[in-house]
Amino acid sequence: MPTKLLMTVSAVVMGAAGMVLSFLPQEVAGSLGMPEAAAIILQLLGALYLGFAMLNWTAKANLIGGIYSRPVALGNLAHFVIGALALAKLTFKNPSLNYLWVAALIYSAFAILFAYVFFTTPDLKSKYS
Repeated sequence: MPTKLLMTVSAVVMGAAGMVLSFLPQEVAGSLGMPEAAAIILQLLGALYLGFAMLNWTAKANLIGGIYSRPVALGNLAHFVIGALALAKLTFKNPSLNYLWVAALIYSAFAILFAYVFFTTPDLKSKYS
């Protein structure tokens, strides 16, 4: 599994979401029909996304999987599994929010990939040969 690619793509996706939520929280809240006071929660969510993006970007060169960089793999796995389940639950309850299926599918793909990375041991020979 090319973990460098996985970490790079997840960093870019979360970084983009973090930038939007950090710098345009009022606009996002308005487009989602949320009260203006919810903008601070969206801005905090953006900070979390940016933090995770920086973690993944800086860890992309590390050996990840099995016992290697286990906290990084576990944090990403938990984030994407819980996020995928929450998004899927919301879209099943509210079919009018069909645009959230895209986010649910993206989260599910990352959850599957990080589960694979977390539960398998990387090939040490290809990394260090």
